[in-house]
Amino acid sequence: MLKRALALALAVVVCLGVGLSRAGLAQGNLVVATGRGGAVATVDGDASRIGLEVLRRGGNAIDAAIATAAALGVTEPFSTGIGGGGFMVIYFKEQDRVITLDGREQAPAATTVDLFQDPSKPGQLLPFSPNRISSGAAVGVPGAPLEWAEALNRYGTLSLAAALEPAIALAQRGFVVDRTFVQQIEQNQARLGAFSSTRALYLPKGQPPVIGSRFKNPDLAKTYGLLAEQGVNAFYRGDIAAAVVHTVQRPPVAATAPFPVIPGAMTLSDLDRYGVRVRPPTVTQYRGHTLYSMGLPSSGGITTGSILRLLEGFDLSRGDRAQAWHTVIEAERLAFADRNAYLGDPEFVDVPLTGLQSQGFTQTRRTQMGDRAPQEPDFRATAGDPLPFQQDPSPSLTSLPSVAQGPQQSGLSTTHLVTSDRWGNLVSYTCTLESTGGSAMVVPGYGFILNNQLTDFDPISPHPNAPEPYKRPRSSMAPTIMRSPNGTLVAFGSPGGSTIITTVVGIAINLIDFGLSLPEAISAPRISQRNTGSTQVDSQLEQTPLGQGLIGLGHRLTPVAEIGAAVGLAMTPDGALLAAAEPSRRGGGAALVLARSGWLSPLPWPGGLGRGHDSLPGER
Repeated sequence: MLKRALALALAVVVCLGVGLSRAGLAQGNLVVATGRGGAVATVDGDASRIGLEVLRRGGNAIDAAIATAAALGVTEPFSTGIGGGGFMVIYFKEQDRVITLDGREQAPAATTVDLFQDPSKPGQLLPFSPNRISSGAAVGVPGAPLEWAEALNRYGTLSLAAALEPAIALAQRGFVVDRTFVQQIEQNQARLGAFSSTRALYLPKGQPPVIGSRFKNPDLAKTYGLLAEQGVNAFYRGDIAAAVVHTVQRPPVAATAPFPVIPGAMTLSDLDRYGVRVRPPTVTQYRGHTLYSMGLPSSGGITTGSILRLLEGFDLSRGDRAQAWHTVIEAERLAFADRNAYLGDPEFVDVPLTGLQSQGFTQTRRTQMGDRAPQEPDFRATAGDPLPFQQDPSPSLTSLPSVAQGPQQSGLSTTHLVTSDRWGNLVSYTCTLESTGGSAMVVPGYGFILNNQLTDFDPISPHPNAPEPYKRPRSSMAPTIMRSPNGTLVAFGSPGGSTIITTVVGIAINLIDFGLSLPEAISAPRISQRNTGSTQVDSQLEQTPLGQGLIGLGHRLTPVAEIGAAVGLAMTPDGALLAAAEPSRRGGGAALVLARSGWLSPLPWPGGLGRGHDSLPGER
């Protein structure tokens, strides 16, 4: 009865509350909050408000995270939802321990190594866009619904029905359409318009919804209602499962689709056998700080750890700042070379983690970092050899693997949320559909988009990340919880495909080495090197003294509109909270604290978690 009362109360809040759009929150600068009692930060005001209301009415951080994720499935449907999956890192205050939940999408039984080979052109791959990404063949078995149910059953206080109730009301009542929502439709209009069910929902009369209008999704409300009434089995064994399989096998292609759509081979058995994994976190020590993140099949925690281990041999806080970021760039380059060569689903691949994470291997790689950028225009570092440093006998590798280097795809359809509660528990949760708009296929009558996560496999074999039946494609998601030497905990993460790794590293370095506050670290310009000839930057960093300094060191900087859309929260040992979201990337975010203090003021909060150095020029 208490759970039902809470659910009804939350639904009332959604129906009666002011429909604050994401853009409205950003324009009001409500992207930093300080206080106590619990916090939520996301890219969306409605979702953050729902999560905060769960906390207000006695729910814990896990309850708030699931209710918030369900709301993001309504307001951020091109980034996340029950048609996708994700990785969750949870800190339990009472036990002082961290666990992770792997809700990654999984390949169907019929998956073969030539998954994306062009049947009409032997030996050639289908074009990545639109043929691979907008297809039934790209859809993995979604993990989000079961991940939500397992998180609540194991660690929450709400039922799945209660956690979904606010999102049901939100989908029924609708939310205010903002510029980001419209831009995501416009940028993917050809793909979204290729499917009749998607066109009907997101392109009425052939055009995106108008900014400022109210968008409703009654089909999604119905679907959430089925999950609330029948439990998660409705998705994996019931009517929803049948609809998912039918959509994958017989995509709802519009008569005017501008490209051929490849069907997939997912079956009801594939959905039925899906399982969420509870895994230990990765643990990385860096200058007295401990970072907990996601292990395989995500490369996020392992690769951020590799980068930070390389950097620990350098004092980034002293001397020229361009030289310091040059060092970061070169560490990222080497770590990504190793990531691309060795990492894959551990249930299918013998990954030489002991060697990769050893001091000897790290020192060997560190000696390969020069004082200037490599001068070859398309330089790519080769993978190192961890086998001489491999102490355990489990990997069967006896020589370096021969792997083909395919293009680095970076799905941007992902979102991150953080929550904390009055008991000191924290959640850092990254969830995704892969590309913006996923496969672009809305399940007819059910109102949610299916993922295209199997495009994260490397289609060129042999490779540790090659497609196989039941395998989970390698991810870059890196939801992180960090403990500082003074006991302060920081939960943070970002979307952005493989740039997630470099974004998380950048935030950690800004906090620890350069002494930025959490809001400054999140809003600072981003630098991303993923073993390619050029380094991506945003926020016009190439025009700043730092950018010019990097160019002077031989770096080729490629400006992009934005990298990631991070959120984070920090909690001191005595329970003081600071929550922060992006002020402008992806339209800005929403950071809320239960018992607010000094909502728009900095308040007495440490300027970062490190040594108190000034922020970079142009980064405030």
